Formats: sequence, C-alpha cells, structure tokens
Amino acid sequence: MAGVQPDRDAILKALEEVIDPELRRSVVELDMVRDVVVEGDGAVSLTIALTTPGCPLRHSFEEQVQRVLGGVAGVSAVRLGFTVMTPEEKTALVSRLRGGHPERTPSLQPGTRVLAVASGKGGVGKSTLTVNLAFALSQRGELVGVLDADVYGHSIPHMLGIHQKPVAVDDMIVPPVRGDLKLMSIGFFLDENAPVMWRGPMLHRALEQFLSDVHWGELDTLLVDMPPGTGDVAMSLGQLLPRAEALVVTTPQPAAQQVAVRAAQMAVRTGMRVVGVVENMSYLAGTGQELFGAGGGQALADEIGVPLLGRIPLDPVLREAADSGAPVLEVAPESEAAVAVTALAEAVAASRAGAIRKPLTVLS
Repeated sequence: MAGVQPDRDAILKALEEVIDPELRRSVVELDMVRDVVVEGDGAVSLTIALTTPGCPLRHSFEEQVQRVLGGVAGVSAVRLGFTVMTPEEKTALVSRLRGGHPERTPSLQPGTRVLAVASGKGGVGKSTLTVNLAFALSQRGELVGVLDADVYGHSIPHMLGIHQKPVAVDDMIVPPVRGDLKLMSIGFFLDENAPVMWRGPMLHRALEQFLSDVHWGELDTLLVDMPPGTGDVAMSLGQLLPRAEALVVTTPQPAAQQVAVRAAQMAVRTGMRVVGVVENMSYLAGTGQELFGAGGGQALADEIGVPLLGRIPLDPVLREAADSGAPVLEVAPESEAAVAVTALAEAVAASRAGAIRKPLTVLS
C-alpha cells in the first residue's frame, strides 16, 4: 500500500520463510541475516551470510527473499547482498545444527529409516533403481537422502544431474541437493572419472565419515546404493548400520537370481532385515517380451522368504532419463517404468511398518 512504511518486525517475520536449500532450515533460525535496513521510500536492503563464497544455490536465496518481502506491506524494492560467515560464525552454526553438541556425533536422526539397495552382481540396474525410488519416495512427501556407497561405480551424481560439490563447514559436510533430495557420493571427492584405488580400511573410514560428518538433517529415509557383491564395503556398511534394512535387486534370469542370494545372506548376517526383492528388466516395455528369462525375482523372494515388491520393465526412456541427469518420474511420469517405480515406492513405504525405530549408532 502506497505511503505505508514497512515494519521491520514484519520483515524479519517474513524472512523466516526463506529456507537454506541445503540445510533445510530458516535463514533467521540459522542466524544468516545481516544488516536489515528500511529506507524512507520503502526500499529494504539486507545481507545474507553464506557458508561459502561460491555457494551455487544463491539464486534460490534471491528468489525466496524477493518473493517473501514482496508480500510485506509498504516494501517498494529489495536489495539483497551476500557475505561469508566468519570462522566463529561457522562454528556457532555447526553447534546449532548439532543441537548444541559441539563434539562429533552421528548425524542420522532417531527414526530415520536406512534402506540399503543391494545386488549380488553389477549390471542389474541397481543405481538407476535407487535414484528413481528415492525420487518416488520424495514425491510421496518423504524427506529422502541418498548415500552413493557404490565406491567403484559412483554414478548417482550424474543420474541426478548434481554437479555442485559438498560444502565443508568446520568439520561438518553439507550435502548437495536436488530439490528436496540430498546426496552424498564418494565421486564428489575424486577427480572426474578417476579410479578408486583404496584398500578396505580407507573405504571404511570414508563411509564412516559419510554417516557421522555429513549433515543429513531430518530424513524419513536414507537410501544407500550399495556396491554389488559381498566385499569390504558391504561388510563395513553392515557394521556401521546394524539396524538398516535391505532391498535386493535382481534380474529375471536364474544366473542373476542365484548370485543375488549371496547379497541377501550378507545382509542377514550383518543384522539387516531384508524387506523384499525387486526384479529389474523384467520385460521390454510396450511388448511384454521377457528378454532375460522369467521368474528370477519371485524365485529369489521365495528362497529368502520375503515378498517380491516390484517388477520394473526394461524401458528405453528410463535409460535416457538417467543419461540426461533426471529421474524418469520427472521427465516421463506416464511411462511404464515410471508407473512401476511408483508402485514399488508404495510397496517399500508400506513395508516400513515392521522397521526398527531406534537411533542408529555409528560404530568404529
């Protein structure tokens, strides 16, 4: 309204709606707002203190600030600037995010469901399935994180189109985001396409950091893309996440099903509850042709005594979406693959009823 002087308290109240896209908390709550000045002509200037000078998501702050202050009576213009937090301010931020506990503590909150997506062998589409299942669960309203623990084949950043690096704030790592999805991958810490030449103890330590030093915040579900097989990483994750659950992926042919049994046995021996089996590449979309045989998923489910939660078709649009860096549910929501993944997400969510709801202790 013309002639109305903006109220500073109303401005600060409106800024509570501006959410840091990575930390998922209000910039007011995180004490990121600086130098709010209301000019006589109704113009408002303010500064937001970022955790890093090269923040790739500052455009999100710009859009949010313009939107929320544009609705405050009397505001004629908004001038937004950015600065960088001092080391002392970063330390205070980390303490605030950890609930006042400055020491290193496991960042997974009580009640977070951890679901390890496992397979007995590579090439069954496990990572592609993880990406699309995560997106489908997010569309259901869940807060979802993805840990790309497939250290020798870390492809999930590319499949989600995430190119920004994690941000280090003191000894805390802020994971990159894609919309509401959070992602951490060992690929973020390597030169492009560089091979991982680490022995077991180094891998164990890296995974331990991903679980204790990464600020996952409030999550309903953390999906862990496991490396195929039953090697060092699978054993480490079993030790680090003793209350996790497992979803086993196979393809229809007996050879894949027989190998996938080992992944299920590994999960059980490390204390995980296997919630079910997913049969990937079950048939060719549009034709129903069973290119890789039939019945492997059901046979595996029967052998380990769990339900077959989904059959996902071999759909070219699924591969094209992954190559373009987007979930198939986003680019082709009516496709056979997208419909099957949505049904799988519903089955996975329904299987949560039997999950253990206790804090996850990260073990050394």
